[in-house]
Amino acid sequence: MKKALWGFFCLVSLTIEAVSAAQKPNILLIYTDDQTFDSIHALGNPEIQTPNLDRLAKAGTSFANCYNLGGWHGAICVASRTMLNTGRMLVNAYQVEASLAVEAKARRFWSQQLHDAGYRTYMTGKWHLSHVAPSNVFDVVRLVRSGGMPPDTKASYNRPQEGQEDLWKPYDPAQKGYWLGGRHWSEEQADVVIDYLHDAVRTPDHPFFIYAAFNAPHDPRQSPKEYVDRYPPEKIKVPANFQPQHPDARAIGVPSSLRDEALAPTPRTPHAVQVHRAEYYAIITHLDAQIGRILDALEASGLRDSTYIFLTADNGLSVGQHGLMGKQNMYEHSLKVPFIAVGKTIATNCVIQTPICLQDVVPTTLELAQASIPPQIEFKSLNPLFCGKEQPHYPLIACAYMDTQRMVRKGDFKLIYYPPIDRYQLFNLRADPHEVHDLYGTSANLPFVTELKTALLPAFLKKK
Repeated sequence: MKKALWGFFCLVSLTIEAVSAAQKPNILLIYTDDQTFDSIHALGNPEIQTPNLDRLAKAGTSFANCYNLGGWHGAICVASRTMLNTGRMLVNAYQVEASLAVEAKARRFWSQQLHDAGYRTYMTGKWHLSHVAPSNVFDVVRLVRSGGMPPDTKASYNRPQEGQEDLWKPYDPAQKGYWLGGRHWSEEQADVVIDYLHDAVRTPDHPFFIYAAFNAPHDPRQSPKEYVDRYPPEKIKVPANFQPQHPDARAIGVPSSLRDEALAPTPRTPHAVQVHRAEYYAIITHLDAQIGRILDALEASGLRDSTYIFLTADNGLSVGQHGLMGKQNMYEHSLKVPFIAVGKTIATNCVIQTPICLQDVVPTTLELAQASIPPQIEFKSLNPLFCGKEQPHYPLIACAYMDTQRMVRKGDFKLIYYPPIDRYQLFNLRADPHEVHDLYGTSANLPFVTELKTALLPAFLKKK
């Protein structure tokens, strides 16, 4: 009799657990690589074609000021992804980077916390975290791109040169990169995500968390010819903040030999910048088409209404702005990324100006999963902002690149500091969104500038 009762109670307990899990929303993260905030048609860029990202923006809430907090070496994506998966802000993420296996053993990874809340967790695409494999922290893993970028060729650097034939063709499979293996990596990645959705339909007792990390639009910026042809370089605008060369690039840790900066000739030319921006737009439009395939599959699965979708990127990119090509700087184009959230409790066709961090998605999703927020999570939930109203979030945003650059933003004002040369820049982002007019020379002694200086991050601490 006792055994029968025990079996009955176990069955009831499992049934209640399954019902509770089924009531939790599914979570789909679409995570891109090197995508600047200003790369979506519906959010203010008339040059680019992004019908499916526009579709997401109209269906949910977009954040116009979403930041990554910087990095501790040239591969900014490593810092961004470490912060995302551990929930720790920049300096503390730096402290645990070498001990991620310890974090995984203690079940502190974002995906593990969602698993423990009843989720079946899936991962595919770019990982780029050392010391721990994604298979150690996700339930299902396929097609992992453990390196930082697709393998490229010498021809993809230092181009185009004025008066010389450009041998690099983004649509030529012989140039390797995204074509390695015969099919474009973005298309292969979308295939895996669609398979995961099919698997989720077959396992309805658990909500899903899909971590879909695309390599695009990271260089080499390759896409099929039909996409490249949509963007003739001569029709692409040269950015308002174009410079042939950043005057302090070497001193602040971004010399022309840095891999990202070596992609285009130095000094920059308007034509070279137009070519690179055209190819950047083309790979984003191709990526957009793959995102559309995923959204269509989600609709067809019948799970769309029970799914929250988050679209963001690891960091932004210069692509010719301020004389720079990469993301190793403190300007808006490199720190800010798109962030779009879609779900049943999220306002539609809404744009929020409140500054946030992309890693805020971690506590946001844990709350949606009805899970507790572990004490090591340092980011803040976005759920209070999803009603569509501007509300206070962080008192300020502080970022850093190695020990050569610092930034702090409070309200409309942003202060950049370069420790190696003891130089400051001050911008009013509302009046000067392209960061062209440095106000520091006329405002250095104002009280609010002193306040911003005090808020700058100190140098990175040595790892414990």
